[in-house]
Amino acid sequence: MQRTIVQPRQLDLDSPGRRDYWVALEHDSVWGDHLIPLTVWVGPKAQPDQGLVAFGSNHGNEYEGPVVLKHLLREIRLENVMGRIILVPVLNAPAFRAGTRESTLDDGVNLNRAFVDGAGTTTALAGITHRIAAFVRQTIWPRVHVVLDLHSGGEVARFAMCASFHEVDDPQLSQSIEQTARWFGTPLIVTYQNSTPGLLPSEAERLGKITVGTELGWGCAVQPQGVRYGRQGVLAAAIHHGQLLGEIQPIGHHEAGTQRKVEMVNRECFTVAPFDGHYEPLRECGDRVQAGETVGLLHDFDHLDADPWPAVSRVEGVVLAQAWRAPVLRGQHIVVVAQERAFLTS
Repeated sequence: MQRTIVQPRQLDLDSPGRRDYWVALEHDSVWGDHLIPLTVWVGPKAQPDQGLVAFGSNHGNEYEGPVVLKHLLREIRLENVMGRIILVPVLNAPAFRAGTRESTLDDGVNLNRAFVDGAGTTTALAGITHRIAAFVRQTIWPRVHVVLDLHSGGEVARFAMCASFHEVDDPQLSQSIEQTARWFGTPLIVTYQNSTPGLLPSEAERLGKITVGTELGWGCAVQPQGVRYGRQGVLAAAIHHGQLLGEIQPIGHHEAGTQRKVEMVNRECFTVAPFDGHYEPLRECGDRVQAGETVGLLHDFDHLDADPWPAVSRVEGVVLAQAWRAPVLRGQHIVVVAQERAFLTS
């Protein structure tokens, strides 16, 4: 397989066939380009504004997504593609190269906060990360109606594996999003607050797209189960939304009927570290806990003889995420307990 290096305006996302590209976006300091891998399949029933895109490495140290999409580059056959499928295994090439959440070797920006007004088009927001956001907006969004953003916890948090989305006002879109999320097979399906500016999924949802994110691992490693869930979710979305021929059966907790829908919108779901310290979890991610239960301890080793500070859940629910690294900073969310909710459909 040979990839063609092109600028965004040279991409062909419409002609029938398969094409493999490196999308060149100018480097901010080196005389050269950042190269973003992109593969597109276009089948005989492709519509101008319909298709599926799956992104890996929105954050540069989350690896299940890139691994899933790299495998699918070899699995998807053009003869089975009916519509349009776009896979971008490494969207945030600068951060991926650095092995960090943000583009630390370049502009230091978090791509999943970069989808803001003026990104890539104004002088103040002209760094590589904002220009990646502009590329997605200008080139990808007009050609797809399904968006999959494959995340993991990186070094930030250890998650119970989940597919995630925000609540949207359109009931039909809400139902389609939830069904798409359930096909990943993860134990949890999560709705979360939509107040953080610049999220890629938030913009896709505002544009009316069927949008699902994930948390498929943690610790800058590759979790086998996370790869399995991710592959399933991408293929199921492509099949169920008419872009790929085939049949696919439920797996994991979807198959077993043990999926739980949880919500982390209420600020009381979040436990914040009141001082720099070292976090000790007492419960596992995925455990049910009661309001008032101590789910972890924060230790202050500068005051060795003091009792640890108890991280107490303020709500009844499921431990969704906890600090992955023991050292935590004051103000860090060290535990998230999500509240259980009913699915829209059985």
